[in-house]
Amino acid sequence: MTLRDKIEQLKNRAGSVSSSSTSHKKNGSSRPQGHRRPNQSRSEQQDQSSEQYPSAASYASTHGDTRSGRPNIPNPFNPLVRISNRWFNRVMGAVSEGGLAGQEAEYAAHRTSRDYIWNSIGVGAWGCVFPVLTVIATQLVGAEQAGMFSMAFVTATLLMIIANFGVRTYQISDLEEKHSFTDYQIHRWITCVVMVLIGVVYCNVRGYGEEMFYLSIGVYLYKMIDGLADVYEGRLQQADKLYLAGISQTIRSVLALVAFSLLLLITKNMVAACFAMAIGAIISFIVLTFPLALLETPKSRRCNFSSIIALFKNCFPLFIALFLYALIDNMPKFVMEGTLSYDNQLYFNALYFPAQGILLTAQLIYKPMLVRMAEVWHDPSKRKRFDLIVIGMLLLIVGVTVVNVIVMGWIGISIMSLLYGLDFEQFRGLMYIMLAAGGITAAIDFLYQTITVLRRQKDVMMLYVVTFGFSVFIPILLVNFTGLPGAVIGYLIVMCILMVLLVWEYLRIRKDLSNTQSGQTFSRRATVK
Repeated sequence: MTLRDKIEQLKNRAGSVSSSSTSHKKNGSSRPQGHRRPNQSRSEQQDQSSEQYPSAASYASTHGDTRSGRPNIPNPFNPLVRISNRWFNRVMGAVSEGGLAGQEAEYAAHRTSRDYIWNSIGVGAWGCVFPVLTVIATQLVGAEQAGMFSMAFVTATLLMIIANFGVRTYQISDLEEKHSFTDYQIHRWITCVVMVLIGVVYCNVRGYGEEMFYLSIGVYLYKMIDGLADVYEGRLQQADKLYLAGISQTIRSVLALVAFSLLLLITKNMVAACFAMAIGAIISFIVLTFPLALLETPKSRRCNFSSIIALFKNCFPLFIALFLYALIDNMPKFVMEGTLSYDNQLYFNALYFPAQGILLTAQLIYKPMLVRMAEVWHDPSKRKRFDLIVIGMLLLIVGVTVVNVIVMGWIGISIMSLLYGLDFEQFRGLMYIMLAAGGITAAIDFLYQTITVLRRQKDVMMLYVVTFGFSVFIPILLVNFTGLPGAVIGYLIVMCILMVLLVWEYLRIRKDLSNTQSGQTFSRRATVK
């Protein structure tokens, strides 16, 4: 090729580039197509690129297969796939840029309506896992094995108190962030490991057979992930993004429920189903909960060993109180395990689920308010408003309990008989007793969380110790005397004792804090004078 030919070739190339640039200017797009605008997220850039350069697959999905002449049929899963792809791209992009923490958040805070909606869905899904799986197990493998699963789940829920260590309410009300999120994470990993180890020891001490042992371990692992995810969802709530925590909780619960149900349907093997449930929870934690908490909250300070130790010390009274409460709440079930057959576990838990619904309904209402309650309490001029919130919530719990009694008496018992394939009409009287106990437990839970907001959780520890003594003596006496009815009646008696003690202690704490505030106000006035 001669020199003249090369010059002509260069001119032609320059002309083609110039015409291309002119066409972009006419279209109002002077920026190069691969350039990312300021504040444009990586996922938005990828969406823009895919719009400018559609692939053959996307073109076919939009315009149909022109070769076959078949019209395009919209895929209903496209939105789900698109959301999943964007999430995957965001996580992988953050990892490639050096880490999940410190990335720019994409979801807004202070969304009260979303908080209530998604927290309600999340708590509802979480609360439905146990009763729904019990119904499924009863239908697929019978009442005896369903009772074994119920006992394992009850024990796992108790062990989960060890994993949580009473930190959630303390964490979300830590408005000044005295402890870094890294401290909370390390603390939670330690407690989760301890939880599983204690669970293994418990199974050996109880002398469980091979089936019950592995069934229990599968459920313990699932609840361990539940406890681990709680600290990350607590971080989202602390950042006032409770709705994201609700989404995380919903997906984990649904995935675990589906995994358990499918494996049990296919294999009729309870052990395999329990481990499938645990695997489903692990996947949801790795894919969603863990990265979501890091991406959507401010980057945490580094861990501080003394801060972690302080976290154990500060939350230990809270942990002891919650653990003792869980023991008190579940003592009738443990007493029955050594005295009655496993099908009685199924009956007791089936009666307990509607009562637990009262507690979950109350939590749906007050849990999103805990951060606000802490803020109200920190403002001395709003202390009366704080008292009104407490009184209003207790009255609301009474109303929810009455509604549940009416609904269960009208149609609820018939629905339970249909779902379980068992006759629950014979337990109508026990159902009303259990619902009354459920209303009391909801009030107990709310009062305790309120005392935690006041940072006086140490003051109620002795109350739980005293009530624990009653919970050991009363159920043993009544269960050995009357069987299942004794367990239900004993449960109500013990809850009434704890409720009376807790109300008395709350009134004493509130009076003490009011006197302290009055003294500080008087001192400030005297200093000014």
